Amino acid sequence: MAAFWHQRGRRQENGGLGSVLDGLGSVFDVLLANARLVLGVSGAAVLAIATLAVKRLIDRATSPRDEGDPKAEQKSLEESWQDLALIKTTPKPPKKQRREDLSEPLLSPARPLVPGEARDPRGSSAPLGAPQVKSSPLRCLTLQEKLLSHSSQLAVPEIQASLVPQLARSICTQLQNFLRSKCPELPFGRLFLSGALLDGLEVLAADHIHLMLPVVLDAGLWSLISGEDTVVRNPQYWMVKRIDLGYFPRGCSPWDRFIVGRYLSSNVLNETLHKLLVASINWPAIGGLLGCAIHPVVASRELKLEVKHDQVELSITLFPVVEMEDKVLLAVPPEGGLVENLWLESFYRAEVSRVKELDAGDSGARQLCLRILNGVCRSQRSLHKLGGSPVAHVVLHLSDAASDWAEESLADRFQQVLEELVAYLEKGVLPSYFNPKINLFSGLSEEEIDEMGFVLYRAMSEPEVLLK
Repeated sequence: MAAFWHQRGRRQENGGLGSVLDGLGSVFDVLLANARLVLGVSGAAVLAIATLAVKRLIDRATSPRDEGDPKAEQKSLEESWQDLALIKTTPKPPKKQRREDLSEPLLSPARPLVPGEARDPRGSSAPLGAPQVKSSPLRCLTLQEKLLSHSSQLAVPEIQASLVPQLARSICTQLQNFLRSKCPELPFGRLFLSGALLDGLEVLAADHIHLMLPVVLDAGLWSLISGEDTVVRNPQYWMVKRIDLGYFPRGCSPWDRFIVGRYLSSNVLNETLHKLLVASINWPAIGGLLGCAIHPVVASRELKLEVKHDQVELSITLFPVVEMEDKVLLAVPPEGGLVENLWLESFYRAEVSRVKELDAGDSGARQLCLRILNGVCRSQRSLHKLGGSPVAHVVLHLSDAASDWAEESLADRFQQVLEELVAYLEKGVLPSYFNPKINLFSGLSEEEIDEMGFVLYRAMSEPEVLLK
């Protein structure tokens, strides 16, 4: 009690301020005493909290400062802001709900009024002179939502999707007519187009397509030898051997002119076709007829044409292909190889067929996942060689282990494919889905494998970085 009177005496010494504050304190006491009768229990509680905060502000304002404490003023200000925050955050008593309000939609809590804004009669605020804009709350997208959104951005432009096949078919027809007139003795089959664009797996741009040139062989004169049984010891390659030369000597088959050591040489056939494409075909005339410019790529080991149209630029690669004994072999000898008679086994047709068959069986999203992965590999320079067959074979391997490929599980399957790719890259071996003896990473260098593994390993914890 003595301390109280001592404090009160100090307030009276401050020019009468103490008496004024004491008067305010008495008024607060009267208000609190009658608050329950007037405002009810909840209203009295609100008023008590606000009154306590105001009293603390008044006491702090009139209490003497400790001159020896340089932080006293700053501390007093901080406590005052805390008390003001206590007043501002004091909840308002709920308004008694009327029966007609039950049908009204719930409104989000109103934000504090900002200077320069006007509040309309319904309680909403808006800048003066500016139309009201309904703001939508920001939310964080899940990986599933990001993948679905990203897939819509991978679509090939409609003009390319329609123009490129049409242009390639026209070039295909012109080339077919030329081969029939120039090399009538060689039984080439009917040229046809191939590639991801025709199978719905192309992404971003239709800038390349394959042109398949069938080499028709007499099964009685030719047989296949697995590369695993030859000096190359590579099951991914095959050799096409000429048989029964004692009964059917050289010249019995029109393809005997391309034989090297009793084997049909993919290298010799490619060189012959390369000379025809570069020196014998009047591409400027064909290009003028089709409304484009066509140029054979002279320096390339592949049989490649560059096509420039007003609306698209296209690369067409020609592949001589042998189909025997349920095998599809392309005239693509290995780079830097000493053996020029090797034919590469292609699984592309089987890959696409199997993926579509699985999706049709369970309404799965394998093709969607494959398109997204191909888009990632195409946009990431370090992952270019991982797109296409390697990714497709990982998806097929995973399909045997994970049965749920519904669109709702796309994010889980996408992450699983990344994890599987990292595991295969760590081993340096990706077995073919159709022939486990074949390593689809055999054509990659250690530096390429390390770089791809590093990129995908970092993306395992945050797959969204691959979609940027």
